[in-house]
Amino acid sequence: MDTLKDTLAQVLKGYAGEIGNGKIYLTSTPDQSIWTTIAIARVQKKQITTVTLVVRLVDDLVIIDHDNNDKPLVDALVQAGITRDHIVLAYAGESLPTTAVAASSG
Repeated sequence: MDTLKDTLAQVLKGYAGEIGNGKIYLTSTPDQSIWTTIAIARVQKKQITTVTLVVRLVDDLVIIDHDNNDKPLVDALVQAGITRDHIVLAYAGESLPTTAVAASSG
């Protein structure tokens, strides 16, 4: 059976790959508790680099700190079977449960 981390990793892989004039790279910490996607592209002869996702896994919560995508990550996660009560949209002002705040600050 897939774990929350496995499901998250699989969904995030769908946000990486080739784009118009560049590529989106998926990165994570060695323990896969923090994930980012970084877009690097050329636009009008200039290199543009931007972070498109910042996601943390704390206990049994997926915390989305930043999402700059056409298809919001929360929708893809719910579609993959992660229940909405295990997802926190920190970028939208949703509060972390007290236990997650303690775990993420340590």
